[in-house]
Amino acid sequence: MSFQIAGKDKGSDARAGVLKTSHGDIMTPVFMPVGTLGTVKGVDFTFLEQDIKAQIILGNTYHLFLRPGLQVIENAGGLHKFNSWTKPILTDSGGYQVFSLADNRKITDEGVTFKSHIDGSSHLFTPENVVDTQRSIGADIMMALDECTPYPCEYDYAKKSMQLTHRWLERGFKHVQQTAPMYGYDQHYFPIVQGSVYDDLRQQSAEFISAFDAAGYAIGGLSVGEPHDMMYKSIETVNAILPEDKPRYLMGVGTPENLIEAIARGVDMFDCVMPTRNGRNGMLFTIDGIINIKNKKWENDFSALDEKGTSFVDKRYSKAYLRHLIHNNELLGAQIASIHNLAFYLKLMQVARQKIVDNQFTTWKNGVLGKLKERR
Repeated sequence: MSFQIAGKDKGSDARAGVLKTSHGDIMTPVFMPVGTLGTVKGVDFTFLEQDIKAQIILGNTYHLFLRPGLQVIENAGGLHKFNSWTKPILTDSGGYQVFSLADNRKITDEGVTFKSHIDGSSHLFTPENVVDTQRSIGADIMMALDECTPYPCEYDYAKKSMQLTHRWLERGFKHVQQTAPMYGYDQHYFPIVQGSVYDDLRQQSAEFISAFDAAGYAIGGLSVGEPHDMMYKSIETVNAILPEDKPRYLMGVGTPENLIEAIARGVDMFDCVMPTRNGRNGMLFTIDGIINIKNKKWENDFSALDEKGTSFVDKRYSKAYLRHLIHNNELLGAQIASIHNLAFYLKLMQVARQKIVDNQFTTWKNGVLGKLKERR
């Protein structure tokens, strides 16, 4: 894996890059659709590749470990062959489930014991075995095991949690060096910055993980309920320390506005369930603002879904038709909305990248942010 910076914006810390992996090059900034169980919910890979133009997708270690299980994935020859996705795959370590499944897990220095949400069985995730699991899945990019703290979070807890994440990183990084990639291609390991919203802890954590010669670095523990200004301040603190010549991945973020603001602060990679989850519930993101397609105002609006959209669904289907589908819980409605939102997110990243290369990013950002937040 290598990362080259292709352009920088003079008015901000935004940068355009090329991340080279064994399964193809990734143009950054990039948004990565979330494919928790090896599938981006409701979206066929043909649409994902040809219409949405996704460059990389995510898989979730915890969920794939439980179903279909590592044996099935290994028998298939890895997740790429199991699900037929030929481009890069990044896997989370299960650290987010430490946050989201707080009632079903126990944290010790050894690792995290989860009670399966499926059958209640117990499973211990350690810094070492999550590396092995991600190798078995076949990830191009593997994440370190960490604890994603909630917000609000007391300072002492955030500090102890950060220190635990650091100890886990030392063990996980050592295990990566002692084990070999599977399936005949490179697999790389990203450490994760933690520290909640405390500036000094974020600084300590960024300095600590920067000491590890990794292919890239991630910023975790944000977009968990904290105000946006706190999130942006944490990003600034961390990116002032992380190596400039490596990709920076902001985990689990977020709205189009969040993405643009984070790009301006030097972030290269993003993921979030928002485009698909919110789409299934009738929320459409557009360059002119947010549409709640469930609103009655769209009932007899037979205009195109999004005249400025780039997906085939934007011109083929009307607002009235999509409203009808969503109101009746038709699967096609969820699919159309998901395709639209993902295509919009990916196009937004593509435009942002070009504006950085052309040194017009800051002017463009200032002009587009207000529209993105409007409610239509």
